[in-house]
Amino acid sequence: MKPKPVLLTLTLLTAASLFALTTVQQASSDENPASSTKLKALLITGGCCHDYPNQKIIIPAGISERTNLDIDWTVIHEGGTTTDTKIPFYENDNWAEGYDVVVHNECFAKIEDIEWADRVLKPHKEGTPAVLLHCAMHCYRVPDDRWFEFCGVTSHRHGPKHPFAVINLKADHPVMANFGESWTTPQGELYYVEKVWDTATPLAHSKSEATGEMNVNVWTNDYGPNNTRVFATTIGHHNETMASPEYLDMLTRGTLWAAGKLNDDTFNEVSASESLKAVPAESKITPPKAPKKKKPAKK
Repeated sequence: MKPKPVLLTLTLLTAASLFALTTVQQASSDENPASSTKLKALLITGGCCHDYPNQKIIIPAGISERTNLDIDWTVIHEGGTTTDTKIPFYENDNWAEGYDVVVHNECFAKIEDIEWADRVLKPHKEGTPAVLLHCAMHCYRVPDDRWFEFCGVTSHRHGPKHPFAVINLKADHPVMANFGESWTTPQGELYYVEKVWDTATPLAHSKSEATGEMNVNVWTNDYGPNNTRVFATTIGHHNETMASPEYLDMLTRGTLWAAGKLNDDTFNEVSASESLKAVPAESKITPPKAPKKKKPAKK
C-alpha cells in the first residue's frame, strides 16, 4: 500500500523556558472510513545523551505514514541536554488530558524526586496509555521501584554500543505479527534488564556481546489498578536504528496497540523505499561524535 504524505509543521513557543511544539498532521484524499478516525498523540522528549531534535521528527513521521488513522501529534521538547531538569510541561496537573496515547522518549536519569515522578505517573496510573522508548527506562531514579513498575522492567545500566539481533519471542502477539523471526539493528546500545515484572509480557530479546546474556528489549506492560496498556522498547539510541523500517513498523504497531487501535485496517505496510520520504536524510543518521581532546604529553 502506498504511504500517505505526511505534513510536518513546527511551532516554537516561548514561556518560562523555550520549547518546541510540533504538530504533525496527515494529508490524505483516501476516503477509507478508517481515515476519519482520530488519534491524539503526545510525544515528550528531551534530556541527555541522544539526538532528540531529529528523533522528534522521525517518530511522528514514521508512525503517521504507517496508519490510516488521522493522528494529531503534539511534540513537547524541553530540558535541553540535562539529566536533572524538571520540565515545565509536567507542572500542569492535567498535562496528559485529552490525549489518547503518550510517547515518552526522554532522558532525565538524575531526577530523584518522588513527588515529581508521581506527577509523571499519575495520568498513566489513571488509564492513559503509554509508549516508552530507550532512555525512558532510565528516568526518574527515585529511591523505590515505582518508575520500574510503570516500565515493566528494572534496568540501571547499558552495555557497549554494537549492532544486535532482535529475536521475536511472541510472533502471535499483535505487535510482533509482521516482525519475522529476527531483525539485526544497524547500530545499538543494549540495556541490561535485571528484572522483568510479572505484569510485563516479553516480546523480543537480544544478546549482549559483553556478557553473553540475553536481555529483553521489547515488551508490553499492564500498569496500575486500571491495567493501563504500556508498550516499551529499550532499542532506539541511534537515529539510523530508529529510522529503520523494521523499527518503525514495530513502534507503530506498539503505539496503536497501546491506544487500543491496532487492527488490519489501521496499520499500513510501507516499503523501505517509501519509508520516511517526508523526513530529510540528515535527520536519519546520528551526528558524528566530537573528536576527543588529546591529553597533553607528560613532561
